[in-house]
Amino acid sequence: MRKTVFAFLMLSAATTTAAAFTPEELVSRTVERRAVEAVIWGIPAVNYDLMLQEMLTKTKGKVNQILYWSRPLDWHNQTLTPNPDAIYLMAFTDTKSVGPVVIEVPPAEGGSINGNIVNVWQMALEDAGPSGADQGKGGKYLVLPPGYKDKVPDGYIPLQSDTFGGYALLRSNLASHSDADIAKSVEYARRLKVYPLSQAANPPETVFTDAKDVVFDSTIKYDESFFKSLDRVVQYEPWLSRDRAMIDPLRSLGIEKGKTFSPTPAVAKQLEAGVKEGKEWLAEKYDSGLVPFYDNSRWNFAGSPELVKSAQAGYDEPDAYPVDLRGVAYSYAFVGLKRMGTGQFYLISVKDKAGQDFEGAQTYRLSVPADVPVQQYWSLTAYDRETHALIRNMARASRSSQIADLKKNKDGSVDIFLGPKAPKGGEANWIPTDPDRKFEVMFRLYAPTKALFDKSWVLPDLDRIEAKE
Repeated sequence: MRKTVFAFLMLSAATTTAAAFTPEELVSRTVERRAVEAVIWGIPAVNYDLMLQEMLTKTKGKVNQILYWSRPLDWHNQTLTPNPDAIYLMAFTDTKSVGPVVIEVPPAEGGSINGNIVNVWQMALEDAGPSGADQGKGGKYLVLPPGYKDKVPDGYIPLQSDTFGGYALLRSNLASHSDADIAKSVEYARRLKVYPLSQAANPPETVFTDAKDVVFDSTIKYDESFFKSLDRVVQYEPWLSRDRAMIDPLRSLGIEKGKTFSPTPAVAKQLEAGVKEGKEWLAEKYDSGLVPFYDNSRWNFAGSPELVKSAQAGYDEPDAYPVDLRGVAYSYAFVGLKRMGTGQFYLISVKDKAGQDFEGAQTYRLSVPADVPVQQYWSLTAYDRETHALIRNMARASRSSQIADLKKNKDGSVDIFLGPKAPKGGEANWIPTDPDRKFEVMFRLYAPTKALFDKSWVLPDLDRIEAKE
C-alpha cells in the first residue's frame, strides 16, 4: 500500500512538473492576458484619441476650436455610428495650458443644438441646448481642469472635469435636407463659440474648420496602434483614482507614465495577439449581450441601462464600475449623454425578425408606425457591421422624417427599405447596402415623448423580403 501511494505521489509530481509553464511562457501569457483587459478598459479613451488624431493630422483644426461638417454626414465620416441627419460639430478642448475653456451655445432661436460635453473617458459632463442645462436659453459652459480651486465667475455653467482633454459633440438640427435648411442650420451652428476663460473679456473669433470632404476615419484599429493611442492618453492625463489598479498591468505592456512606449518585437507580437482577442471578446458581447427594449424584440437599448446608470453617476457608485459594458459600448459608439432620453433616444438592431444577421445582399423592410413619439424627428441609419461606421461608398446612409419626398402609407406609417437595389417605386424610402458586407441599424428619436417609454408605441422588427425591381 505504501509503495502504491509513493508511486502515485511521484507520478503526480512528475505530471505537475511537466505541465508547469516556463518563465518565458508565463511572461508571454501575462502580457497577452493584460493586453485583452487593457483593450476592454481603455477603449473609451482610445476612441477619443483616434478622433483627436484624425483632426490634428488630416485637417487644419486644432484644440479649443471647432471642427465641423458643412453638410449632413456621408460615408467620408468614419466615426462610430454617427447621425447623418444633422450638422455635426466637434470642439476638442484642452485645459492644460490655457486653463478653463468656455463653450458658448447660442439660444434656440432660429435653430437649436443637441450637444454633449465629455471628458477624455467620454464620461458626460453636461448636455447642452434645449435638452441640456441651458434649456434652450443659451449658455456659457465652462470646462474646468482637474483640481481647479478658483472661484467660477457668475454667468457660467461650471463643468468640473477630471481630465485635461475632452470634447463637445454638437449637432445643429435640420428642419429638412433642402439646401436652404442645411445652410440655415450651418449658419446657426457658426454662432457657437469656444475660447479660454482668460480671454472672456474680449473673446477671439472662434476658428471653424470644415471636414466635409475628409475621410475622417476614427474606427477602432485592433492592432499595435491601439496601445500607442492608449499610451498617449496615459502620458498626458492624470491617473484617476478608480483606475489606479491598471498602472501595473499597463506597465507590463510597456505603457508607463514618463517613459517611452517602445515594445520589443516579442512584446509587440503578444500585444497583437491580445488586441485581436479583445476585439473578438467585444464582438461576441455586442452580438449576444445587447438588452432588448421591448419584450421578444430585436430592438435593443443602444447603451445598457446598467452602464447608463453608472455613467450618469460619474462611475462613482461604491459597488459598481461596469468596465466590460463600457468597453462594448465604446467599440461601436462615441460620446456620453448626461440625460439619456430627454434630447434623444437610440434603438439598435443587429438581427432581423427571424434572428438572422443583416446581409447586405438581401432586402429588408422596416414598417414605421404612424405617430412616431417625437417632438423633433426620427431616423433610421445603416452601418457597417464590422466597423460600426457608415457603409463606405454608399450614396446615403439613412432616411428620416425630415426627408420631404419620403412616401407615407394611407394610415400614416412609413415603409423603409434596405438592400443593394432600390425597390421599384420605393427609391425615396431606400437605404443602400453593400452586397459584400453585413450591416446593422439604429433608429433615432429626437425629443422623444411618453409613448416611447411607456411602450404604447411599438417599433416592429425588420423583415427580410424579396426584392421587387
